[in-house]
Amino acid sequence: MRKDIWGTEAEEMETDDSELGFWSTFHNVGGGGAEGRGFGVDVDFNEKSENFLQWIIGSRHSASGGNGSQGVNLDVNLNLGLGGESSCSSSSMIATGRENCNRDIQNKRPKVHSFSLDWGTNFENEMHDLAPVHEEVGDEDLPDSSITGGNGKNHDDTLKIADSEVRMDLTDDLLHMVFTFLDHIDLCRAARVCRQWRDASSHEDFWRYLNFENRFISVQQFDDMCRRYPNATAVNIYGAPAIHPLVMKAISSLRNLEVLTLGKGQLGETFFQALTDCHMLKSLTINDATLGNGIQEIPIHHDRLHDLHIVKCRVLRISISDETLREIAMTCGNLHILDASYCPNISLETVRLPMLTVLKLHSCEGITSASMAAIASSYMLEVLELDNCSLLTSVSLDLPRLKNIRLVHCRKFVDLNLRSSVLSSITVSNCGSLQRISITSNALKKLVLQKQESLTTLALQCQSLQEVDLTECESLTNSICEVFSTRGGCPLLRSLVLDSCESLTAVSFCSTSLVSLSLAGCRAITSLELRCPYLEHVSLDGCDHLERASFSPVGLRSLNLGICPKLNVLHVEAPVMVSLELKGCGVLSEALIHCPLLTSLDASFCSQLKDDCLSATTSSCPLIESLVLMSCPSVGPDGLSSLHCLPHLTYLDLSYTFLVNLQPVFDSCLYLKVLKLQACKYLSDTSLEPLYKGGALPASVNWTCPMGHSASPQ
Repeated sequence: MRKDIWGTEAEEMETDDSELGFWSTFHNVGGGGAEGRGFGVDVDFNEKSENFLQWIIGSRHSASGGNGSQGVNLDVNLNLGLGGESSCSSSSMIATGRENCNRDIQNKRPKVHSFSLDWGTNFENEMHDLAPVHEEVGDEDLPDSSITGGNGKNHDDTLKIADSEVRMDLTDDLLHMVFTFLDHIDLCRAARVCRQWRDASSHEDFWRYLNFENRFISVQQFDDMCRRYPNATAVNIYGAPAIHPLVMKAISSLRNLEVLTLGKGQLGETFFQALTDCHMLKSLTINDATLGNGIQEIPIHHDRLHDLHIVKCRVLRISISDETLREIAMTCGNLHILDASYCPNISLETVRLPMLTVLKLHSCEGITSASMAAIASSYMLEVLELDNCSLLTSVSLDLPRLKNIRLVHCRKFVDLNLRSSVLSSITVSNCGSLQRISITSNALKKLVLQKQESLTTLALQCQSLQEVDLTECESLTNSICEVFSTRGGCPLLRSLVLDSCESLTAVSFCSTSLVSLSLAGCRAITSLELRCPYLEHVSLDGCDHLERASFSPVGLRSLNLGICPKLNVLHVEAPVMVSLELKGCGVLSEALIHCPLLTSLDASFCSQLKDDCLSATTSSCPLIESLVLMSCPSVGPDGLSSLHCLPHLTYLDLSYTFLVNLQPVFDSCLYLKVLKLQACKYLSDTSLEPLYKGGALPASVNWTCPMGHSASPQ
C-alpha cells in the first residue's frame, strides 16, 4: 500500500507545477532550501518523512519543555496516513485519540479530508493496521467483515465511509498538532515532503500572522499569500523591499487585518489615505521609515485605531507638527497609546487627547512647560515618558490615573510637581538643574533620586513610601530631616540612604518606622540625633567630623563609632545593644551609655574618658563581660572601684595606662579570668605581689605582666 500511495503522490507532486512552485519560491525567500535540513522532493519520501517527524518532535517538544497544551506522546508513530505496520505504542495512541475525538468533538478544528490520493482496495488493510494490537478482543469486538477484507456486500457502504472519515480526521489532527510547533520557514520545508504535509501546512490556522520581517518577498509572492490566507489578522513587513506596494496590497486584500507593522522604506500619502479602508485595524507601527512625498501634512483617519507608534521616521519637505496631532485627535477618538518620540516640532500646546493612557515623547525638543496643560487634559493617562526633552524646565501634573513617569537627561529641568494617588514609579536621572520636587501619592513605595546635584527641596506626601535613595544629592540641606520624620509625610519609611550628601551638617530624625539609615561619606555632619526606636542598621563611614551624637532610643544591637575621631559627646540608649566600640574616640569626654544588655565595650584610646563616665556606664550596663580600657590614662582608682557593678566581668584590658595600684581591681573583679597590663610602667613589684602570693584573682587563668610576659597564678 505504501508503494502505491507514494507512487501516486509523487506523480501528482510532479504534475502540479503551480502549487509546488509557490512553496518552493517562498521557501527560498526564507533563506535556505529544504536540503539544509535533509529534505527535498527528490528523496525517498517514506524514510525522510519519518526522520522529519522525529526531528520535529525532538526539537520542538524539548524546546517547549514537553508540557505544552499541545504536547504529544513521543512514542507515537504519526505516519498513520502513510501505510505501514502499526507499532504497539501507535495502536495505543490511536485508541486514545479515538476516545479524545469523541470527547472533544465540540472543540475540534474543521475536518480536513484528504481523499485525493488513490487509496483503492488497500484502504481496508490500512484500517486494519489501525486496530489495537495488545488488547484482548472478544467475538463481539471483532471488526466487521467489510473492514477486515471479508464479504462487504451485505453491509452498509455509508457506515464504511463515515468510519473512514473519522480515521482520516484523526491522522490529520495529529499532524496538525505537530505543525503547531513550527514557524513559517519550517512549515514551508514540511510542505515539500508530500502532498498530505503540504495540505496540512497550508491550513489557515498557521497563517493568521504573516511575518516577513527582514525577508525578501516580491509583490507577486505577497499577493499570492494574501489570496491564499484572506483571513490573516496581522502583517509584519518591516525591512522587506518595497514596503509601500506590499502594504497597499495587504490593506486591499486582508479585510480582517488588525495589527500592521512596517518600516525601513518609503511610504507615500496614499498609504495613510487607504488606512480608512482597513476597518478592523487596531494597531499601527511605523519604524525607521520615510513618510510622505512632498505633501504638507499627513492625515490619519480611523475610528478603531488604538495603538499608534511612529518612531524614527523621516519626512520629505514636511514637518510632523501639532496640526497633525490635532487631526489624529479628531479622527482617532479612541487613541490610547501615542509614541511621538523624535518629532522635534511637536509641542502639544493646542492638542487634546483625552483618551490617552500611554504617551512617549522622547527627544521632542518642542516639548516645554507650556505643553503640560495639554498633557494634563489627558485625565486617563497612566504612563508618561519625557526623556531628552532638552527645553523642558518644569512639570506640574495632577492626574488621578498616572502610574509611571520618566524624566531622564532633561538638562534644563528645574521643578517637578506630581499628584496622583496611584503613582507607583518615578524615574528621574541626569537632570543636573533639578532643584525642587514635590510628590503626592498613596502607591509609591520606592524613590531613587541619585546624583541630582542641584536638588535642594524635597516635599513628600507618600503614605506607602518605604525606601528612599538620595545618594550624591550634594545640595540637600538639613531641612530634609523633617521630610523623613514621623510627621513629615512618609509614615512607613523603613530605609533611607543619604550617602555623600555633603551639605548636611546637623542631622536629626525622629521616626517610629525607620529601620536602616546610611550617612556614609557625609563629611560635613557635626551633629547627629536619632530618636528611632526600631532603627537596626546605621552607617557612619566617613563621618569623620562628627562631634556630638545621640542615639536615644534606637534598636541597634551593635554600634561602631571608632571612625569618628572628633566625637566628644555621646549619648546611647539602646535596649537591645550588646556591643559598643569607641576605639579611637580620643577626645570623647562625656558619655552617657544606657544599654542594659551590653556585654562588650571597647574604649581603647579614649584618652579623655574619666572615672565619672566609667562609673555611670558600669551602673547602667551590669551585664558587661569584656571591657577594654587600653590607653585610657584618665581612668583612676575611683573608676576601677566601680567595676564591682559588673559581676559578669571576665576580661579586662588596662594596658598602656598610668595605674600604680591594682587593689581596686582585686577588690572588685572577683570572677576576672583575663587581665592585661601591658606597658603599665608605673606598676611596682609590690603592687603585683597579690597576684603572685596572695591569690588576689582566684578565677584568673591568665594575666599579662607590665613587661609583656604572661603568667598563670600559682
